[in-house]
Parts: sequence; C-alpha cells; structure tokens
Amino acid sequence: MASLLTSFMSLLLITIFSCYLPFHNALQVTYDNRALKINGQRKFILSGSIHYPRSTAQMWPSLIRKAKEGGLNTIETYVFWNAHEPNYREYDFSENKDLIQFLKAVQNEGLYTMLRIGPYVCAEWNYGGFPVWLHNMPNITFRTNNAVFKREMGIFTKKIVDMVKGEKLFGSQGGNIILAQIENEYGNIIWHYGEEGKKYINWCADFALSMDIGVPWIMCQEDDAPKTMINTCNGFYCDQFWPKNKNNPKFWTENWSGWFKNWGDGNPNRPAEDLAFAVARFFQYGGSLQNYYMYHGGTNFGRTSGGPYIATTYDYNAPLDEYGNVNQPKWGHLKEPHNLLYTLEDVLLYGNATNTDYGRMMSSTVYEYKEKRVCFLGNANDKDDISITFEGRNYTTHAWSVTILPDCKTEVYNTARVNVQTTLMVKKLSEKPLKWSYRPETVMHLKYGDKKQSSVLIDALDAKQLFDQKVVTNDTTDYLWYMTSFKVNKSSPIMGQETTLQINTKSHVLHAFLNNKHIGSEWAQGGKYQFSFERNVKLRDDINTISLLSETVGLPNYGEYFEKVGQGVIGPVKIVEPNGEGLDLSKNTWTYMVGIHGISKGLYELDDHNKLTWHKSDFQTNRMFIWYKTFFKTPAGEDAVVLDLTGMGKGVAWVNGHNIGRYWPSFLAKPNCPKCDYRGTYGGSKCVTNCGQPSQRWYHVPRSFLRKGKNQLVLFEEMGGRPQEVSVQTVVPGTICAKVQEGKTLELSCQGRKMSKIKFASFGEPKGSCGSFERSDCDATNAMAVVQGACVGKEKCTINVSEGFFPTTTCSKDKLRSLAMKLL
Repeated sequence: MASLLTSFMSLLLITIFSCYLPFHNALQVTYDNRALKINGQRKFILSGSIHYPRSTAQMWPSLIRKAKEGGLNTIETYVFWNAHEPNYREYDFSENKDLIQFLKAVQNEGLYTMLRIGPYVCAEWNYGGFPVWLHNMPNITFRTNNAVFKREMGIFTKKIVDMVKGEKLFGSQGGNIILAQIENEYGNIIWHYGEEGKKYINWCADFALSMDIGVPWIMCQEDDAPKTMINTCNGFYCDQFWPKNKNNPKFWTENWSGWFKNWGDGNPNRPAEDLAFAVARFFQYGGSLQNYYMYHGGTNFGRTSGGPYIATTYDYNAPLDEYGNVNQPKWGHLKEPHNLLYTLEDVLLYGNATNTDYGRMMSSTVYEYKEKRVCFLGNANDKDDISITFEGRNYTTHAWSVTILPDCKTEVYNTARVNVQTTLMVKKLSEKPLKWSYRPETVMHLKYGDKKQSSVLIDALDAKQLFDQKVVTNDTTDYLWYMTSFKVNKSSPIMGQETTLQINTKSHVLHAFLNNKHIGSEWAQGGKYQFSFERNVKLRDDINTISLLSETVGLPNYGEYFEKVGQGVIGPVKIVEPNGEGLDLSKNTWTYMVGIHGISKGLYELDDHNKLTWHKSDFQTNRMFIWYKTFFKTPAGEDAVVLDLTGMGKGVAWVNGHNIGRYWPSFLAKPNCPKCDYRGTYGGSKCVTNCGQPSQRWYHVPRSFLRKGKNQLVLFEEMGGRPQEVSVQTVVPGTICAKVQEGKTLELSCQGRKMSKIKFASFGEPKGSCGSFERSDCDATNAMAVVQGACVGKEKCTINVSEGFFPTTTCSKDKLRSLAMKLL
C-alpha cells in the first residue's frame, strides 16, 4: 500500500541566522483552443510581470535573470502612457522609462515578452496610466466611443507599436514579443457605457489589427471580446475560467501573487502554498498560459502611486521582493512546478484529459498522449485531508493542495509541501546618527488688508469659482493652494460669535489656515473620497483670509468614469453662524497657487545646484511645513539600501534629487492581525502582518541613485516629525528555514554571505517551528556533522535528504521524520 504520507517519509527542517531564447529568425505565433503556438508547436507560457518604471534600468538585468532562474520563459509589462507623455506631445523614454531598453534586456536573456499596451493599465498607478492633460481636453470621455479619446489613445498606441516595430522586437520580425494587449479589464465596467461601450471595444479590436504586428492580441477580463481577440482571466484563481469563444485557449494574464498596500493597511502576504495551489489547479484544468502579477512589484517612485492612498511600496509579496531579492519560499516553491511543467508540455497540451470527481471537493485529472500519462490529484477542501484509491493505489492529499504525478504513480510535487528555504530579510544599520539642517516652508496666504498678492504669488491664478484640482495643476504636483479673503464689519451679527468654517472637499488631505494661523488638518477616512472639514473660528474685524492647502495622494486608477471623480476643494465653503445662517464663500474670488514654495525653489536639488541657506542652530522638530536636509555615505557592498523614516509624519523624500516617493509613517496599520491559514480562498485582507505599526517604514533607495562617497537626503515634512530617528540601512538575509521531504535535494543560499556556524541540528522527529525547534528521542547522532560539513564556510550548499546521510536515526520510517538545524 502506497500513500502520500508514507511514500516520502522524512522531512528536513533548517534554520539559519545571519547568513553570512536568443531570437534571430521570425517567429510564427498563432493559437488554437489549447495553447499559444510558436512555429506550429503548442507552448506553455510561464510569465511574470515586471514593470520597468517601478525599478531602475540598472536593476532590470538582475530581475529578468532571477525570473528566468525561477523557471519563467516570458516577462510581461504594461506601457505607462502618463510616464511617457506627461505633457501633450512631449515624450519621455529616458532612464527607467526606456521601454525599448527594457524589452531588449528581456530579449537578451532569451525570454519572450507579453506587451500590454492598454494604454489604460489600472495597475494601482496614478490615474490608471492616463495623463491628466487628457482629462482637460474639451468634449472627452475616457474609455468609450468618444472621438477625442479614441484619437488620442490611437496616437499614443501607434507610437508605441511603431517604436517596437522600428527595433524589430515583435516575434514576426525576429523579436521576442509574442503577445500584445489592447485595453484592460474593460469587461468589469462595460455595462456602464451601454452600446457606446460595445462600439468602443469593437473599435479597439479593429484598430489593433490594423497595426499589423504579426502576433495575437489579447483582451483580459472581456467576456464579450471580438472574435479576433483572445479573452483572458485575471484574479486569485482562474481554474474555473473558460473563454466564451471555444476556439480560444485558456489564458491567465494576472495571477495575483499577493496584493498592494494602502496607507493604513498592514503587509498583505499570500502564502506560497496557496499560490502554488492556484497555479497547479489552473494547469490541471487545461490552462496553458499563466502570468504572475507581480513577479517583481517594485516601488512607486515619485508620484506614480494611484489610489488614492496607495503606498509607495509596491512589493506585492511577489517572488522577487521590492528590492529585487529572491523572496523565499515563494520563489523556490514555484520554481519546482515551472520546471516540471516544461517536461510535461507535450502530454498536457496535446493529450486527452479525463476528470473524476470523488466528492468533498476532491478530484483527479488524467492526461494521456501516445504512451505517456500525467495525473493530478486535486483537493480543494479547505479543512480536510482526503484519502482516495486511485488506479489501485491509496493516496492521502492535504487539504487545499494539488499533487502532480508525472507517471500517474509517483508524487513529484505537492503544493502544500514547501521543500525550499524560507528567508526572512532584516535591516542593518549603515552609519552613525545623521546630522540635520532645516529650512521652513512658506505658507501661502493673501496679504492681510491688501487685495494685492504678496510677492510669492506672482504666478497665481484668480477665478470666481472653485476649480477641480486636476484642472489647475495638470497633475504636476500633489499640492494646490486655494486662497480667498472676505470682509467682516463690526456691525456684522457674526462678529463676537464663535462661527464655524465648513469646507466640503474631495481633497485627499486638507490643511486649513485662517488669518495665517493653522486651524486644522484632515484626510479622508474609510476609503471615501469626500469629507467635510469643520472648525470653530473667531473672525476679526475687517479683512479675513482663508488659505487651504489641498493635496492629492494618488489619483483614482480604477472604475467607470473615474476621470470624472473630482479632486480638491469642491465646495461649498461657508462661514456658518450658530443659528445655521452664514456666508457662502464658494463664488468668492479664489486665488490659486500651484505647488509649494520649496519645490519651486528646488530645495530638493543637490547642494551644488542650490545655494539657499539652511539652518543648523535652534533645530526644530514636530513642526509642520518644514524642510530637512542631511548627508550620508553610500553603504558598502551591493545590498539594497533603504531609508528608515521612523519618527516622520507625512511628506516627500529625495536622495540626490531623485524623488523616492511619498512617505507617511505616522499612518498606522489597523491593529489585530488575523491568524493566517493557507487553506481556503485568499483575499487581500487575509494573512496580513505588521498590524498596528507604520503602514510603511522602509523606503527603497536604488543604488543607481547614489554617488560615491556623500549623498544628500532631503525631506519635506508637512505634518511634523522627528528626523533624529531617521536612518540609512541595508537589507540583508536574516533567519532562514527549510522543510524538505526525504528524497529531495535542498539547495541553500545566503545571497552572497557565508554560513559560519551550526547552532543546532537534529534529524528525527523534531517539534516546533523555525527558530524554536526541540529534539526528539530518536535523533540521528551525525546530523550536526553532516550539515556542518555541507554548509559551513559556503555561500551556497546542497544537502541530499535521505537516510543514507543520517543512518543513525532510530525514528521509524512509518513516521514523519525531519532534520532541523540552526546556523550563524
């Protein structure tokens, strides 16, 4: 009798602390109802999303190489319209926006590319990838049968296609791009647009085909896609998705490897066991193309995060972390089925499948092709392990797992058994406390008693209405000042009374000043875009001034008509008496000032570009609207560099003039993290960590932003913080654990550091979890010596987990044996 519990009897548990397709000829890319076909052969496409603007050009080769080493054969990316055309007909393809260089970097590693042009991307990216100047064009409505929108979308899309064609990067030209996408997840909202939406999606298809790129086009999440397009699935699970068009293959363009983070949220973590379960289920039920969204999430540098209230980190709990490090165990646990699937390609893509339902969410699938057979045992029960008799053998499968039997007899992979190391990265302090200087920010206001503007308002705009913030700023900055003045006579009934200032606003953050005194700050709560700001105020005789600093924290990136969602002070703005009557200031003359004074003066620029005076004496902390500056040395080595902005409130950080992004450590994540169980359907609020702590404490500084020797760090703090607590740190491997079945080979890596000393080793039946193991009574006496000989003094080591290496154990083979160890 062979069962999954006895066919592989032993497990290995390890704990380590402080670990020191070339393309030349044109490709014929077609498809049928089973798979994408390259030169007539059906192919598995195992892809991962890497967004070029969320890393740096210097990081791209390493990221792509690690994706290839992780078993991928394809890289997917969106194209970000607002990154490339921030101003009308002014294009930018420099630095980390160099799309062609990125595509060539993928090609250089011999990988295919899936190019999702959109140009709507969603992607938690500011405004879904649309430039805000598009919003300000007359008579435009986004993503529908609108002539203005289609004209502009067509111009940009064709520009991208022509650039790619010019470099001969489409597969039909001998390049590596095998698929392209037009539009994005339109099926989620199409019904809001009625017949005009259907006309639009048909236009998209016709327009795409007219560009004659020689490879197929896809439309994700579009059940009613035109027959010339391949409809695909996005989601946490797509095993039950089937394309409406029976002639199309089953493609999964976004397998969400984790989730994004909002300010006020903890760290989302999708367990490796669940992600692998979703992958195996998809291929069990006929899938042939799968793309991880994300494989490397990266960072929302500058003002690129959407939302609103989406954080600067876009780590996404992806197989490669925000800094480009291998995220174990997810990376390694997924590498195993990737490599296995390639060996089974002919059977799974050409064979006939037979499904059997055993009840209780238990199933088997048998693929047969010529004389080959491959079997899947799938247990989608989220509570119970289930035993079945399959082809004369008894098998017990873990709850919420899939077992792959390449010969329909022997288990080679089970999604619930993680047979690779788990690495916990830690932060290491780089240098001594930083020395700071400061400079106050100028608060904009109308000069008291004078209708003329003060000298700092020479570029201001006056209007007798409240404008949408996007209209005034064109999204060139988060900040817009709304300023007005009004006169109150001594005889006015509101003099001497405590009145209320009421402001109805769609600002994401609002700072309010009356007569040049700060009276309060608020931001929207609970995911709402609109709130009412109210403060009791006392007016003075004669002229009173109101200054409102309205702030955006990422423009909306998803939903129907999201371009029509207003931002900024929308009104009414009122002075309200105790009896409810009052003065409506909404149609007063409002003066608008775009941005903040320090940015216009370039305080974030390098010192050799800016000679303005900074102060060191009488150092000020916990003050609103203040600039801080310091210098730090470039940390030695190649480890990722991060800023620990503990102690700061909210603002923006620059290193050597590079905008690192918005920071908001004072915004704490919700308390009380729920207990995590990989079994059962995953969602973004499941398996969250870091509850009750700053939503984001660490901010990535790519090494290409740094200079030899001294670097300049500048912070604009708008709510009040303590820069003395800020530090520069590096990200290094910390604790490593592993759990490996007998018969497997464990590969350990400390990412460039050497393993120096074994603190604990036990082969038998140790109990506990990583870092807190306990020995059993039947341990092998030679476990310490075996591990020490294999790993100490090495950056990488390999251990074959078998009884031959640990013969002195007295633990029964009928029980689950394991090896636990702890290294320094």
